[in-house]
Amino acid sequence: MVAALQRIVVPSLRADGFTGTFPHFRKMTGYPIDSFSFQFDRYGGGFVVEGAVCSTAGVMHEWGEHIPPHKVTTRDVSERLRLNEKSGQWFRYDLAETMA
Repeated sequence: MVAALQRIVVPSLRADGFTGTFPHFRKMTGYPIDSFSFQFDRYGGGFVVEGAVCSTAGVMHEWGEHIPPHKVTTRDVSERLRLNEKSGQWFRYDLAETMA
């Protein structure tokens, strides 16, 4: 799945102005900074896609650590949106019915 995402999705993200390294991408073409990340099931077979926005100054964590804009990832932002979140489901690619 990682290879397929890198082959199919990452070029589209790059064409849309996103930078970064798989699985974390950011778009700094104005205000705010858009971030986009893939989060994989630790046991394999699934993933979610998360998105967030933050200030062009980056993120200041409550414990005082500053994440500069060129290093911000979706995980650094406290308010995130998951694609498919309403259904509560991860995108599964390990289940037989999804392979049909």
